[in-house]
Amino acid sequence: GFRPGGSDVSSGINAEYGGGGAAEADLAHRLQERSKTIQGVGQWPYRAVAEALKIIPKTLMQNCGVNTIRTMTTLTAKHATGGSTWGVNGETGEIVDMQTFGIWDTLQVKCQVLKTAIETAILLLRIDDIVSGVKKQSDIDAEKMAGKFQQQQQEPPQEE
Repeated sequence: GFRPGGSDVSSGINAEYGGGGAAEADLAHRLQERSKTIQGVGQWPYRAVAEALKIIPKTLMQNCGVNTIRTMTTLTAKHATGGSTWGVNGETGEIVDMQTFGIWDTLQVKCQVLKTAIETAILLLRIDDIVSGVKKQSDIDAEKMAGKFQQQQQEPPQEE
């Protein structure tokens, strides 16, 4: 969870969130829950971002050499029961309460990283839409040309 009052003198940050992937696991859980309230394809972005956020704690687990699936299931269960400060001990791979463990991440930095990542994803999707639109137009042009060619092949030759 969120803890006001921590500070980083160099950047003026005065809020912290559980480290060890706790912030990402908590946000992933919240997005998964939110996606359940949305019908159809509208839920997909929530689920996609939630899955992407889980990469942070999974990477910590892999780096520690623990069973990632089992450990991630334990972490997910902790967050599902309100344990928003639970994360991964980066040395042992165990799931621990980061509030008790004393590991905190700066909230402002987390927010900026997420904002930048989402803006980048949106930009890439826009570029993909543009490229797809250009490709579709070239396909339409190619089909028109093929149709004209076939039409010319079917017409009897003109005799002089």
